[in-house]
Amino acid sequence: QINLSVIHQYVDYLVSEQNVKNVFVNGTTGEGLSLNIQERKQLAEEWMCQGKDKLDHVIVHVGALSLPESQELARHAAAIGASGIAVIAPFFFKPTNKDELIAFLKKVASEAPEVPFYYYHIPPLTGVKIRVEELLDGIKEQIPTFQGVKFSDTDLLDLAQCINKNETEQFAFLYGVDEQLLSALAIGANGAVGSTYNYLGRKTNLMLQAFAKPDLRLARKYQFLTGEFLNFVIKLGFGVAQTKAVMTFVSGIPMGPPRLPLVDASEEFIVKAKAKLESIVWPDGD
Repeated sequence: QINLSVIHQYVDYLVSEQNVKNVFVNGTTGEGLSLNIQERKQLAEEWMCQGKDKLDHVIVHVGALSLPESQELARHAAAIGASGIAVIAPFFFKPTNKDELIAFLKKVASEAPEVPFYYYHIPPLTGVKIRVEELLDGIKEQIPTFQGVKFSDTDLLDLAQCINKNETEQFAFLYGVDEQLLSALAIGANGAVGSTYNYLGRKTNLMLQAFAKPDLRLARKYQFLTGEFLNFVIKLGFGVAQTKAVMTFVSGIPMGPPRLPLVDASEEFIVKAKAKLESIVWPDGD
């Protein structure tokens, strides 16, 4: 079951401990697609409520397999004042080309005509491999609220072509593969959404600062260490359940078990992941 009572503590932890002031609600790590409509609305409302005057942006993921459900969630997000909405491609009956995908996204975006709209591109989970570069051609005419892409794919050529076409910088490209963020920044990504920022947000912010200086040697050090941890846990089996376990032992906030068909992280995983994270010596001395 969802546990709304910890969100107040969660917001304070992100802001004060991780220097993270923007959240993406009901996405992959939040198990948005495993929740019913009512649960998704309750979570979005609680994040908006607890984040008031503390968070800068709350983007709510409103994608669903059912178009009417996605539209209902978009209307709700607009009504509670979300800073933006995001939508993944439907992944059971899949769009097979750009026009079909845009038709779906347009129907959802039009239900929240004042709210910035993001396409959530995550082909490893949706199986929808329509290149974002194709999607962007003329998209503003189709979806006036289109603001950018949450790009959760390793295809940096596609991302680079998107950024190359975006010379006027009207769109945001928020990168979603945490272990490759520095590579994406180098070709022009201008933000990031990812699960590790729950517990490595401060380290990632230090990497962003180093990149902006630019002190590439220091930025690489942060990226390599994040990668060292992720490489270790991926070999153990690293998914949403394991991410919740890591966030629980780092923050002290109980993230709870995942919902079936996912199963809880093993005790062996928790012991090994904790030891690995504690063994890493970060450049800022932690």
